[in-house]
Amino acid sequence: MRNRHYLLSLALVLITTVACSIKSNSETSDGIKSNQQSSTPSTTVSNNSNPRVKLETSMGDIIIELYNDTPKHRDNFLKLAREGYYDGLLFHRVIKNFMIQGGDPESKNATPDVQLGGGDPGYTIEAEIVYPTHFHKRGALAAARTGDQVNPERRSSGSQFYIVTGNVYPQDQLAGLQQQLEGAAKQAIFNRLASEHRSEIQQMYQSNDQAGLNALQQQLIAAMEAEYAANPASLTQEQITAYTTVGGAPHLDNQYTVYGEVVEGMDVVDQIQNVATGRADRPVKDVRIIKATVL
Repeated sequence: MRNRHYLLSLALVLITTVACSIKSNSETSDGIKSNQQSSTPSTTVSNNSNPRVKLETSMGDIIIELYNDTPKHRDNFLKLAREGYYDGLLFHRVIKNFMIQGGDPESKNATPDVQLGGGDPGYTIEAEIVYPTHFHKRGALAAARTGDQVNPERRSSGSQFYIVTGNVYPQDQLAGLQQQLEGAAKQAIFNRLASEHRSEIQQMYQSNDQAGLNALQQQLIAAMEAEYAANPASLTQEQITAYTTVGGAPHLDNQYTVYGEVVEGMDVVDQIQNVATGRADRPVKDVRIIKATVL
């Protein structure tokens, strides 16, 4: 990625400083949406086995297993399921060969003309990106969130989630995807580092200190390269096997919290991903979560 792109990121950090302090909806490059706010609930799970939740939908049942090494997301999903939060909500955004998304509380009684994706329970969850252990293979459960420019910490929506369907990739395509992952990982590191210098960047822009901005840019690029070198975004053999056989969405890896997977009912997920959709990828005929039950 060229250095001028990182200089642009410095400008975007300044522009979004105000946006970060306001409750507002935004959309990432892949269209996963959520609402950026602040706190996280706390519950506990007493046993060591991976808990499961059944989603009874209008098209059939889906059983999800939650990972214990993403405890904040696990506990939050269990809490919302027990409270009946998901009961009656829609899969409001469906993209074939990508994912199905639900969990927006505003979808419960939404009329067909309403564009959805901005609702939440009033909080976000600290990122728990356990990568590459958990990645966006077919059937993965992950948390929606706002984009890096307004959410450099990659905090998750308090309720919105998506289930990956994805594509199967030929082996020769994974080299290109590897380059995309590297670029995305480096840009995310740079954005986070730049966000830590908001006040300094603001002062330089206000005083038109181009030399200072250029020097800071080079400093941050060096720090980014060093951090990336210590933890490169390379595909594991497990990822390569999954993406070339069952498929998934590797372009999202190491960017969103993956906290579970479908263990039964992927045929139902496939039925949902194949429904007709309209504006903003909302199904023309509502696909509803009738009830979520902790098993």
